[in-house]
Amino acid sequence: MAQLYDPAGNDDRLVAPATEHNRDVIYDILKDVLPSNGTLLEIAAGTGEHSAYFAPKFLNLMWQPTDIDPSHLRSIDAWRADASSATLLPAQSFNVLSDDLKVLNLEAPLAAALAINLIHIAPWTVAEALFEKVGAGLTKGGILYLYGPYKRDGVHTSASNEQFEGWLKARDPANGVRDMKAVTALGTKAGFTEPDVIPMPANNFSLIFRKL
Repeated sequence: MAQLYDPAGNDDRLVAPATEHNRDVIYDILKDVLPSNGTLLEIAAGTGEHSAYFAPKFLNLMWQPTDIDPSHLRSIDAWRADASSATLLPAQSFNVLSDDLKVLNLEAPLAAALAINLIHIAPWTVAEALFEKVGAGLTKGGILYLYGPYKRDGVHTSASNEQFEGWLKARDPANGVRDMKAVTALGTKAGFTEPDVIPMPANNFSLIFRKL
């Protein structure tokens, strides 16, 4: 879980310990699949560490981080100030369940969307809304990138993921590690290709959907 970066309370930055471990392997995927220009929408950007790390590496993409938690929005902007990247935009509040993409007033066409460690810590309706809204807003050939743990054919890929799901459901029964087939079906319904599936460290996967 995210922790205060500065225990004295002098800094709004939050820290998610997993970020330092996964950001480089995620970047190795993103550098080969993200489009060369347009807007990238990061949904549930959390602490903002990923935004601050990735945006300076993709200087032709306008990187729009969003979240629904006010403390996360403050953290994103604090990390943004530290990153000093002209293409990393100020954080915006965006709830994929209730908000329309129009509220973001994107200046460049939506060419990519990114959601890291989201759909297992939220109800299934969030995954449905994510595909529906991003699918409707993306340009043809646009990328939707998802990262996190998944089941395959209804089976966990590791004992640790099964234990993790138990912890998730203890917090909220609506949460849980999603089955890759069910997620792929959402993509198909929303006008995406079947995803490229790339196994990642710590029993996670990268799913790369392309808009038809």
